Amino acid sequence: MSKVLSAVAWPYANGPRHIGHVAGFGVPSDVFSRYMRMAGHDVLMVSGTDEHGTPILVAADEQGVSPKELADKNNRVIVEDLAGLGLSYDLFTRTTTPNHYAVAQEMFTTVHANGYMVEQTTSGAISPSTGRTLPDRYIEGTCPICGYAGARGDQCDNCGNQLDATELVNPHSKINGETPVFVETQHFFLDLPALAEALGEWLDEREASGTWRPNVIKFSQNILKDIRPRAMTRDIDWGIPIPLDGWRDQPKRLYVWFDAVIGYLSASIEWARRTGKPEAWRDWWNDTDALSYYFMGKDNITFHSQIWPAELLAYDGLGDKGGKPGPYGVLQLPTEVVSSEFLTMEGKQFSSSRGVVIYVRDILERYQPDALRYFISAAGPENQDSDFTWAEFVKRTNGELVAGWGNLVNRTATMIHRSFGQIPAAAELNADDKALLATVNEGFATVGALIERHRQKQAIGEIMRVVAEVNKYVTDQAPFKLKADDERERLGTILHVLAQAVSDCTTMLSPFLPHSCNQVHLAMGGQGVIAPMPRIDEVDDLDGGDGYPIITGDYTATPRWESRPITAGTPIPKPFPIFTKLDPSVVDEELERLKPETDDE
Repeated sequence: MSKVLSAVAWPYANGPRHIGHVAGFGVPSDVFSRYMRMAGHDVLMVSGTDEHGTPILVAADEQGVSPKELADKNNRVIVEDLAGLGLSYDLFTRTTTPNHYAVAQEMFTTVHANGYMVEQTTSGAISPSTGRTLPDRYIEGTCPICGYAGARGDQCDNCGNQLDATELVNPHSKINGETPVFVETQHFFLDLPALAEALGEWLDEREASGTWRPNVIKFSQNILKDIRPRAMTRDIDWGIPIPLDGWRDQPKRLYVWFDAVIGYLSASIEWARRTGKPEAWRDWWNDTDALSYYFMGKDNITFHSQIWPAELLAYDGLGDKGGKPGPYGVLQLPTEVVSSEFLTMEGKQFSSSRGVVIYVRDILERYQPDALRYFISAAGPENQDSDFTWAEFVKRTNGELVAGWGNLVNRTATMIHRSFGQIPAAAELNADDKALLATVNEGFATVGALIERHRQKQAIGEIMRVVAEVNKYVTDQAPFKLKADDERERLGTILHVLAQAVSDCTTMLSPFLPHSCNQVHLAMGGQGVIAPMPRIDEVDDLDGGDGYPIITGDYTATPRWESRPITAGTPIPKPFPIFTKLDPSVVDEELERLKPETDDE
């Protein structure tokens, strides 16, 4: 058994999250975490809302509220949505807690003491109309390297090179289109060149492991070619103060991306404190045998395969300048950065302002959460961009989830309930019975290995192939034709085999479809739950700050990833509908909800 950290990208709290977000970080991380618990590992799944930075200020101004009020509102919305989706966090918290401030400032202080946080004069972008600093990501222009017109002030997504906003051709603000004014300002820079050799060695080790997705490892190695110091502070008054004399009272704060990735550590520490074992987090962070997996969309690769590992190396004192770890000890680098590609909607990029969007809350209010989870698992952007269309959503829900899996469950439960009222005992199994049970049982090894390697589309495809084999068994054996008394023993055997097959398929599908698998478990006479669900707790801040909601849960009842023999005589209740078939009119209704295009985000 290993200690496994599931470090899940922190959703930004400037607004509610849409399904493109959860397709990248939410569902994949939950499927993996649920499976790893079932495989016997000790999983710690953490995240929270990312609540600092200029975009929060911009959104707060637009709504006429304070940044804290906006963060509070959106934190609660996001917590409710992610819990409703069934994401099994051990702790989902936020970055505006005193605990997070303390951890981020400790990281900065030690990195600075080790010599990797250097002061430099640089050019800062200012909005002429507001006088407010424009963050790199809010400045767009033409890439000076590849000529891509949509490059940002921190990097070009087309060629992958790191940029400075001053290098962009024809730079302009994404907020209002105006040309920024560049002024001299003092900031602290993370000395990435002094960490480049250590970063390169780590990435080479990761490539040699053969586990990283090719697009992620290649991109990560490519950005090392043009490595340069990177600013880790900003001219802004919303964020974490710089913990150095002469800087604390200045209108400067830690860069939101410096503090956000530290959230993985601070959330782990908060989790340990809330469990009454304040040092327990060290088992996932200091132990060289512990494993850590970071889940996000591809636009965040740079921060997880370069900036965060560099922060950790600098904290550990493992760069060219040496140094020694701070009180957190030697912190382990990521085992794998699991990055998904982008999900588009009806062939277009998600855009709230243009109405090309479906928020998580909207889909949870109108459809079953497992219908969305199934679509993301089966057709999501795992290793290439994919497109969400309402026609495809309806097609997969009805044709695969309802007609394939749902139909198998329903007719199995119906036949057992009507013919026996309980799971019948099996007589001697024939070759067909044994072949089916062997096929189903083999799925545990095959599917488990795929999930462990983050091949979730293949994994759920393999389960649905097994489901199809079970449905074929029903057709071939035709138990519904066996009515005479002298055929009752054979009928009981077939239904026993079917009940075992459905039970095993339920176990394998539970990481993907936890809500419905709990219902299937009950429909087939099971007790309790097969997929423990998260809950929302209203908690007091540990250090005297304002209270807030967290997502947490008790997942100790998670069953093992293996076949569990069913028990003859288990009562099977009258079947009840588990999956909802969607009317084809859903497509037109949802397309009608999409607003006409107006302006860009």
